Amino acid sequence: MSSVSKSVAAAVLATSMLSVSSIALATNGYFTHGVGAQSKGMAGTGIGSNADMGAIITASNPALGVFAGDNWEAGLSLFSPRRSYEASSASSGGALLEIQPGVFFPSHSIASGEIDSSSEWFPIPYVAKNWSLDGDRNISVAFYGRGGMNTDWDDGNASATSYLCGGDPLMGEPPATGPGPFCAGAAGVDLSQAFLSVNYSAKVGDNFAWGIGPVFGVQAFEATGVQTFQVISETLAETGDFAQVDSLSNNGHEISTGFGFAAGFWWGISDKVSLGVGYQSKISMGELDDYADLFAEDGGFDIPSSLKAGISFMANDALRVNVDVEHTRFSEVASVVNPMVNMFGCPLLPFGGSSTEACLGGDAGAGFGWDDMTTYKLGFEWQQDSNNVWRFGYSHGEQPIQAADVLFNILAPGVMEDHFTFGWTRNGGNGDQFSLSIMFAPENDITGPSLFDPAQTINLSMSQFELEFAYRF
Repeated sequence: MSSVSKSVAAAVLATSMLSVSSIALATNGYFTHGVGAQSKGMAGTGIGSNADMGAIITASNPALGVFAGDNWEAGLSLFSPRRSYEASSASSGGALLEIQPGVFFPSHSIASGEIDSSSEWFPIPYVAKNWSLDGDRNISVAFYGRGGMNTDWDDGNASATSYLCGGDPLMGEPPATGPGPFCAGAAGVDLSQAFLSVNYSAKVGDNFAWGIGPVFGVQAFEATGVQTFQVISETLAETGDFAQVDSLSNNGHEISTGFGFAAGFWWGISDKVSLGVGYQSKISMGELDDYADLFAEDGGFDIPSSLKAGISFMANDALRVNVDVEHTRFSEVASVVNPMVNMFGCPLLPFGGSSTEACLGGDAGAGFGWDDMTTYKLGFEWQQDSNNVWRFGYSHGEQPIQAADVLFNILAPGVMEDHFTFGWTRNGGNGDQFSLSIMFAPENDITGPSLFDPAQTINLSMSQFELEFAYRF
């Protein structure tokens, strides 16, 4: 392929990526299990490997650009998450619960039964390029989607009953029943996060390499069917005016941007063993003003930092084994880490709360209650011959959701823990290369009590499948 043709093709690919409006992920928390078809085929491993996995591997460890060829690489994933929630029978039916003598609280009961989320297939592309400089130095650029979450609870059987939805107990009126799990219509979120990394890498001698560069993030977010929670918003607490609570739900997609940096190193301990470390900083994103009444810190939703380390060793001339670990600090993002129970500090609820910052949208406003997540990965790469490379992998990480927070996590059921992967690369005679990876994540779930109706339990479950193709030219 000529240089002009390559440039045109790359421009078309980049434009196509920017036009993708919905990236629905949820593997390790809400980040993919890896980046690039070759790494994904080994469960996202390769942080410590000096094998040529293309320029896209710099998204995992910027130092590895020195081992990538001067090629364009483009990939497309077909990702399928299967999500559902199941609610048990409710004891209160949305009636008032006496939480202490003479103090009543309007419970929120979800209609019993199992509901499946729609929208089960999503395309996720990436593109990357490496340029070699004099003196074992390199520039690598990668644009890729890695973070996100999508749920569409639009089943007509989904409903909830609560005085939060309507009805006046002082007038003898029964609690209202409305559609959706929060009785405000079809509910769900659509979070898409994409990244542009520009990395400089260099070798120091034969056994050490390092890399560093900026990472630019862009995200789009939309929430629907959660207007019910306006009654515990910071805006309502401060103004007393329901009409001013207009940044909570059904405001369409809003885009925010931010930047951070990534850095890494590779160390060849011996001819057969090498070590790598990659770090991406927290990315401070602009506030999502259209959802300032939903997310903590007036619409804050930053991207947490992650630290990856891996060791790679050659078991024999044809078999490479990678062992990696990745730690993601969801605790750096208030909208993700704050538990639902924080809302009991809001003065709009009858629990003696006195801080408006504990209401939705406040600095301590309720979030999804996620813990940090550490994932352990094992990958194998077998070179059958000069044309064919086969890959296998497995990863495990304890899902970040706490049982007490299942109600809000109907919107974000990131419960996956195990991933099984397979990959294959075919080298062409003209230097081109075709790769594919397959990922299967068996069903995992979590069950906990509904915060607003403790006698009712909610079960969140998910399974996933992904098929990714990549072409290097």
